[in-house]
Amino acid sequence: MLIHYIVPYTEYLEAERGLSQNTILAYQSDLYSLSDFLTELNIEDISKIQRFHLNLYIKNLYDKKYTPKSIVREIASIKGFFKWLEIKEYIKHNPALEIEQPKLPKKLPKVLSMSEITQLLNLNMSLLDKAVFELLYAAGLRVSELTDIQINNIDLKTKYVRCIGKGSKERIVPIGNKAVNAILKYIKERDYIIKKYNLKTKYLFIKDSGKKLTRQDVYTFINTIGKNINKDISPHTIRHSFATHLLENGADLRIVQELLGHSDVSTTQLYTHISKKRLKDIYFAINK
Repeated sequence: MLIHYIVPYTEYLEAERGLSQNTILAYQSDLYSLSDFLTELNIEDISKIQRFHLNLYIKNLYDKKYTPKSIVREIASIKGFFKWLEIKEYIKHNPALEIEQPKLPKKLPKVLSMSEITQLLNLNMSLLDKAVFELLYAAGLRVSELTDIQINNIDLKTKYVRCIGKGSKERIVPIGNKAVNAILKYIKERDYIIKKYNLKTKYLFIKDSGKKLTRQDVYTFINTIGKNINKDISPHTIRHSFATHLLENGADLRIVQELLGHSDVSTTQLYTHISKKRLKDIYFAINK
C-alpha cells in the first residue's frame, strides 16, 4: 500500500534534502490524503497506480474548491514522491510525470508604505513585541526563521543576525540600530524570565511564561497590530515591505536576493514589479 512508503519518503526529505519540518508535514499531509483517495478506489498495489488515478485525485481537489496554489503544492508533493519511488525501484513506471499544473494568477504581495511601518513601530508594545517587529522589518526574516533564532545567533555589537532559511541554508543579515536597541531592552526582560523560571532555553524569543515564541504567536500579534491601520497583514507582509523599501531606495537586486535568502533571483524580481506599480499609483494620485 502507498501509505507504507510515506514515512520513509519524508525521512528522506529531512535527511537528504534538508527540508524544514513545516514543509515535510505539508508534504506528508498531501500524501496521506492521496493514499486515502486511492484506498477508496480499492487500489492497494502501488504498481497499479496510473496517471488516470492521479488525475482523478486532482479533479477531486478542484471539486472540493481547493485553490490553484494548494493544488500546485499537492502536485509537487505527488511528483516528488513518485520520482523517489521510481529511483528506489519500488515502481517501474512513474505515473506522475505528465500531470498538468494549473496556471497560477500572478499576484503581487501586500506591501505597507514606509509611513505605515512607522505608524506601527510607534505603537505602544511590549518589549518582546517591539523586538520582534523591529527584527522582522530590519532583516526581512521569515516567521519560522525569527522564532528559531538562538541567543548565540545574534551579535548586537557587530549588528548581525544568523538565521537558517529554507533547505537549512544559513545566511547572515545585518540589522540597524533601532532593532539592536529594541532587542537589548527585550534581553533584560528575557534574563529576568530565565532567572524567574530557572530556564536553560537557547532561543532568543520567549514568552512571559518562559515558553518559546511560536509562529502562531507572531502571526496573531502582527495581524492584531495591523488593525491599527485598518490592514489585514501577516509577518510575510513585513518581509515584503522590507524588500520593496530596499529596492525603492536604490538597493541592488542581487543584494536583496542575498538578504532574503532567495535561491533564484527571479523570485526577488517580483519586488521590482511592486515598486513600479507603487510609483505609478503615486504618480496618478498626484496628477489626478
